[in-house]
Amino acid sequence: MKILAHINWFFATVIIFTALALSILLHFILPRPYPRKISSWFIRVTTFFRTTIKGEEAEDVQMFLVNHQSDLDIGVMETTTKKDLAWVAKKALFHVPFFGLAMRLPEDIEIERESKTSLVKLLKATKDRLSKNRVITMFPEGTRSRTRRMLPFKAGAKVIADKYKLKVQPVVLIDTAGCYDVKTFFYMPRNITVVFLEPFIADKSDPDWLNNLHDTMQKVYDDELANATGNR
Repeated sequence: MKILAHINWFFATVIIFTALALSILLHFILPRPYPRKISSWFIRVTTFFRTTIKGEEAEDVQMFLVNHQSDLDIGVMETTTKKDLAWVAKKALFHVPFFGLAMRLPEDIEIERESKTSLVKLLKATKDRLSKNRVITMFPEGTRSRTRRMLPFKAGAKVIADKYKLKVQPVVLIDTAGCYDVKTFFYMPRNITVVFLEPFIADKSDPDWLNNLHDTMQKVYDDELANATGNR
């Protein structure tokens, strides 16, 4: 089984890099968001993962906050919603050869932590993307969690949401690392559960809403895992 999972991982990784190249090529042919949507569906179809959707996506959502475990997470979200997503990611990723270009071309948003100058640029870029009817999409943990426990949420998500009083919708992806894990060279196609939680308007008068959201999302994650285990 492990050998098969490693072979699958190599195949899936080649597919992901091929999809990145496809999205770059299509950027010069098709308007956004089609290049990324098509390349994400290419990954999904050729690697055979499926999704089960729980809850309803808000039509007027302005920000998605999503937990992060796997390199598949972007593809899962892009194939789950038809909305034009503007991903917020750390600045270093925009300078990674090839991958960075795939983020710069669709005008994703870079963030440099612990930089006041970067914060001003982040808010300006966010305002621009919102004016283009894009949905700001963030992994509030800031990086992948290597366990089934979500990492503490970074303050950037709250700063953006509070500043513009955004309608925020949390999204919980269930155990995507159990499908694709770059650290262990593991891939096995499976059904991935995507849970849309109730949206809300960010309220800067509530200093704890982001921490409370972390606890809520973790509980949903734990409950979904427990139910999945109990139904086997």
